[in-house]
Amino acid sequence: MNSRITIERLSQDALNVMGVFDWPIWEKEVSVFDWFYDTDEQCYFIEGEVEIETNEGIVKIKKGDFVTFKKGLTCKWHVKSKVSKHYHFL
Repeated sequence: MNSRITIERLSQDALNVMGVFDWPIWEKEVSVFDWFYDTDEQCYFIEGEVEIETNEGIVKIKKGDFVTFKKGLTCKWHVKSKVSKHYHFL
């Protein structure tokens, strides 16, 4: 468990109520890059698989995961297969 990354599996109804499918889409090819979150982000993974490396360990994220990244998180993204996700900054 990582204190700055939360992964949930939400129902289609819950995602619809939140308006997730109206959020913008971000895509990224297989790659590795550093990232810092200067605000909270919520996102829903449409496709792909990533490993997020933090000082607390590695978090695996895949298609169907609803993820919250907390402000202040410094991490390294390891995109294992092409990612497509709906995202929203809080």
